[in-house]
Amino acid sequence: MNRKRYSLIVVENKKQIKEFLDFPVSIYKNYKNWIRPLDEEVEKVFDREKNKLFKTGDAIRWLLVDDNKNTVGRMAAFFDKKTAAKNDQQTGGIGFFECIDDKEAAHTLFDAGKEWLEKRGMEAMDGPVNFGDRNNFWGCLVDGFDKEPVFNMPYNPEYYSRLFESYGFQNYFNQYTYHIDTGGGMRSDVLREKGERLLKNKDYTFRTIKGMSFDEIADAYVSIYNKAWARFPGVPKVRRQHVKAVLNAVKPILDHKAIIFGFYKGEPVVFYIMVPDLNQVIYDFNGKMNLMNKIKLFYRLKVAKKVTRLIGIIFGVVPEHQSKGVESAVVLHFEKEIRAGRIPYTDLEMNWIGDFNMVMMKFVQQIGGEIHKTHVTYRYLFDRTKEFKRARKSI
Repeated sequence: MNRKRYSLIVVENKKQIKEFLDFPVSIYKNYKNWIRPLDEEVEKVFDREKNKLFKTGDAIRWLLVDDNKNTVGRMAAFFDKKTAAKNDQQTGGIGFFECIDDKEAAHTLFDAGKEWLEKRGMEAMDGPVNFGDRNNFWGCLVDGFDKEPVFNMPYNPEYYSRLFESYGFQNYFNQYTYHIDTGGGMRSDVLREKGERLLKNKDYTFRTIKGMSFDEIADAYVSIYNKAWARFPGVPKVRRQHVKAVLNAVKPILDHKAIIFGFYKGEPVVFYIMVPDLNQVIYDFNGKMNLMNKIKLFYRLKVAKKVTRLIGIIFGVVPEHQSKGVESAVVLHFEKEIRAGRIPYTDLEMNWIGDFNMVMMKFVQQIGGEIHKTHVTYRYLFDRTKEFKRARKSI
């Protein structure tokens, strides 16, 4: 029997970029829950002007074709020195992996990623991950195939996990998506009591971002994020300029009522960042944000108000205020806005909670969250004799 042969093509020109973006359509033609990501959301990851990680790293993309020149897979590999150095070994990443159900095809892509990263000093690779923010294009779906993906989060065939594991990738951590019925209310009486107490404490204030300037929002976000999240392995600090750029980019879809900050004596100590799930309005866009689709987006989002689901992007509390009840106070503030009819959403998905973050997992369960989906972040050590360690837990 003849062995299948596959060839790699580096994505360099517009035709190849188009093929990279269009190829997943052939994989998901029979998957009713798949929603094609917007092409522009994928492309800005690989735009050297828009992605700040190119300042300290690099990326490459491939197409995989068979003997008949038919595309059967695609993948990217990338690294940035700052993130790589925050691991036990220099670690890069692979992502945007799509492939037919064929081990040789998948392994050809993984081999390419390994070789490219090794030549750049990397000692391991994580995948499938993003060359950028964790809340976008991150993880391999292993549970929750019967549910729609939320905006910019992966949905993939069931066999992808098998392809990764057959190569030797191991589970570095699970990332859970929790579903919350916004009308359900907080489950824990203890947390409710703590939250109510802080809402009455004059040293603490909780508010949405309505009336705040982008400078004020960016300053508060950076202060909290870099204290609360950048202490975890592989999580780089964010900069004010980057946050302002993101705010400007998402300004048309922001709901000011869905972003809440908490302050202690004027200093930012907690945030709860939520955004409308655009997948409820872009499901028929086929990845394109042309003029007609921009009109559809505005009408469905702002006029018809088709979005009933919020995505909880990130929850952060500075360490010295953890366990004091600020988390509960933010949630109660949000609950009161819901019940007053000022926030018209019925569902919330807390989008990215790693199994290493035991405190956050417990908290989300106490406020009514139930695991809705599970993605896996895999890691592959290039030195196969080295001991594999899962992500360190924060208890």
